[in-house]
Amino acid sequence: MTRLAIPKTYKLFIGGKFPRSESGRVFEIRSAKGEFLANAAKASRKDARDAVVAARAAGSGWAGATGYNRGQVLYRVAEVLEGRRDQFIAEIVSTEGVSAAAAAAQVDEAVDRWVWYAGWADKYVQVAGNANAVSGPFFNISVPEPTGVVAIVVPQDSSLLGITSAIAPALVSGNTVVVIASERFPLSSIGLAEVLATSDLPGGVVNILTGSPAEIAPWLASHADVNALDLIGAAGLDWIDLEIAAAETLQRVMRPEQGPDIASPSLTRITQFTETKTVWHTKSLI
Repeated sequence: MTRLAIPKTYKLFIGGKFPRSESGRVFEIRSAKGEFLANAAKASRKDARDAVVAARAAGSGWAGATGYNRGQVLYRVAEVLEGRRDQFIAEIVSTEGVSAAAAAAQVDEAVDRWVWYAGWADKYVQVAGNANAVSGPFFNISVPEPTGVVAIVVPQDSSLLGITSAIAPALVSGNTVVVIASERFPLSSIGLAEVLATSDLPGGVVNILTGSPAEIAPWLASHADVNALDLIGAAGLDWIDLEIAAAETLQRVMRPEQGPDIASPSLTRITQFTETKTVWHTKSLI
């Protein structure tokens, strides 16, 4: 007896839950050979707005956690991802059409990047902050703090490594994110959403939208409650228009990156999502 295949329809990841798109739309995910793999939700403007609301609601709790605690949570993401290594390898092989060895290398690098950024969570402040020399009986200290809600267009030509490299550094300092997944390779982004949902990451800290970046990005760029726009994977879009739209609400904008070292691990990718707060304190005269 031949068993019928059960086609999957993957949903969005908003507020720690997996809702359908309010539009009811889906698009097909196909293999590198053109074979049908699954349906994925096609996010709308309303979905993007809901994701921003969820990210904002989760912001105070995540930013208020200690750096040590955030590091432990990010490390747990790496652990859960490592436990599903075979699944991600198979998905990358089918969607990108690469060899199993190349897919395994990508998964391993993604796990390593989660670990790398987790290690910085309780250390970056000591490197990026400083005690300033001032004249007078004062202490003057500069401390980096999270920017807030960061909207991210992830690299479109990479699956798991692309989304990992884009969102992990934003989380280190306590930002929350709304992510537009790769339209070309969305399967790993959906799988990562499942990893995040089963890790210790609080709901709403990461929100993942699948669908068309060209359709969703303008709404996030012009959204007044988004604090930063990372266009790392937006080189194929009209990103200058997105930058102009973001300027209307005073968003910080990171322009697209290209080349073989796109989104390589760096302290700069952590600090570009921070604001510097300077504190003055009177020295005791006793």
